[in-house]
Amino acid sequence: MRGVHRSREGARAGLAHLADRLIENAPRVPVRDLATLRGQFPGLTPEQLADKLIAGAANATSTVGAGIGAAAMLPVPPAMPAEMAAEITGVAAIELKLIAELHEVYGQRPPGNLKERAAAYLTSWTEERGIDVTRPATVNAALGGRMKRELRQQIMKRMVRNLPNLMPFMVGAAVGAVMNRRDTKKLAERIRTDLRARQVPWDALPSLPPLEQSENPKEIGF
Repeated sequence: MRGVHRSREGARAGLAHLADRLIENAPRVPVRDLATLRGQFPGLTPEQLADKLIAGAANATSTVGAGIGAAAMLPVPPAMPAEMAAEITGVAAIELKLIAELHEVYGQRPPGNLKERAAAYLTSWTEERGIDVTRPATVNAALGGRMKRELRQQIMKRMVRNLPNLMPFMVGAAVGAVMNRRDTKKLAERIRTDLRARQVPWDALPSLPPLEQSENPKEIGF
């Protein structure tokens, strides 16, 4: 019984450690603003561009393997295999990038600086919902003084919920790739539905400044 308790405490500590790493590294995820995306994918409508981004992210998460991102985003937390930690952080980084760029495509960039937007996107990732920038309380909830503690709890709950789907090294690479692809698409469509309902047409968007980027961006392959 004591061993089970110790194991649970170790797993909880491991998840808390990973949550802190995600919070710290979220501002390092490189995000393309709308102007950059339209330049890279000329002639596409918002829906076509969103399709392109979702397909790219789903392909990327399906190919995430053991060890990807480990050097940049770990030390390995206690009581958690390095492969699992790398899988979780790798998939999360790809999905955060997708979420941020979908908000750009649908004209829903949240206010704030780089760290504040990263916190808002992390909240979107944990809740699997798009950010409603027309309701300041929705955004401010992610930016208050208790943000880090609340975000840590939200991230831990999200990771526990999706843990069975984030372990290709345990279920086999082929099965894991299919599961990751499926879950990334499911997440994207939920967020896309919210953003589509609040979409601002490109010709009606105010002139937004280019997105500032971290001085130490994390490489993400899509």
